[in-house]
Amino acid sequence: MLMCYYVWPEVSLPKDRPVDKLIVYKSRRELLVYSKGELLKVYTISLGGYPLGHKHYEGDKRTPEGRYTIFAKNPNSGYHKNLGISYPNALDRDYARKNKLSPGGDVKLHGLRNGTGWIGKFHRWMDWTAGCIALTNGEIDELYNAVVVGTPIWIYP
Repeated sequence: MLMCYYVWPEVSLPKDRPVDKLIVYKSRRELLVYSKGELLKVYTISLGGYPLGHKHYEGDKRTPEGRYTIFAKNPNSGYHKNLGISYPNALDRDYARKNKLSPGGDVKLHGLRNGTGWIGKFHRWMDWTAGCIALTNGEIDELYNAVVVGTPIWIYP
């Protein structure tokens, strides 16, 4: 049964449709990908080690909540590939400053740590990142090719 889960093929993201919006529902562990209002694909994701609540400071292992954008693409990440999320925004920096904390940064959509891609879909069974949003390497490859810098991403509880 486990082998079926591991090898069961999933629907690919259409290559001919421009991705113009990403929505994350942390409580459902889902990343939804849209083009012109049409849902193209739903990915199952892993989050930070303490996924409940908004990220407030560096090292809290929480995934932020709010409206951000994809601001960078890195094909040479320590986690296969990644798409940079524009955390912290002005509200995040203001909160951290008022509480004398560092908001942190480097929140990404990324694949699995280099050398561990064989884990595949099994990574979804736990929240293991430091606050990022993780997918399989094949999934981040799809998104990396389809998402342009400037694409909005909404992250909800």
